[in-house]
Amino acid sequence: MTYHAPPTARIGHVHLKVANLERAIAFYSGVLGFGISARYGTQAAFLAAGDYHHHIGLNTWESAGATAPPAGHTGLYHTAFLFPDRAALATTVKRVLAAGIQLDGKADHLVSEAVYLRDPDQNGVELYWDRPKSEWPYDATGALQMGNKPLDLNALLAETAS
Repeated sequence: MTYHAPPTARIGHVHLKVANLERAIAFYSGVLGFGISARYGTQAAFLAAGDYHHHIGLNTWESAGATAPPAGHTGLYHTAFLFPDRAALATTVKRVLAAGIQLDGKADHLVSEAVYLRDPDQNGVELYWDRPKSEWPYDATGALQMGNKPLDLNALLAETAS
C-alpha cells in the first residue's frame, strides 16, 4: 500500500546556511519583507511573515565566510515563496528590482506566475502567486496542465501603484 501524506501537510520553513548573517537578513527582511521573529547572537536568525514562529531560518554555524557551491552540483534548487495574490507579488518584485537584484527568469506556469532570482549566497528564490484553482487548466482526462510560458513582467508590475 502506498502512503500519502495528509492533504493538509505543508512545508513549514526553510533553514539556510549563509556566509554572512547580516547580509542575508538585509535580503530576506529588508528586500523581501519578512520580519525577524528571533535572533541568536551573530550566528542565527529566524524570520516570518505575520505572527508565525518562522518561515526562514538563517545560520552561519557551519558556513560563516563560506562560498556558494559551484553550479552543476546537487543542493537546493530554489525556495518558493507563495504570495496571496498578484498585487502582493508585484509589490515584492518591485522591491527586488529597486534593490538592484537581477532576475534569473520569469514564467507563467498556467497555474501560477513566478519570478526567479538569487539571494546573496546564490540560493535560488522563487516568488510566485497561484491563480485561483478554478482557473487551473486540465486536459480531457482530468490531468493538470502546467506550462512554462513567458511572463509579461511589465503587466505584473502594473498591478501596484507603489
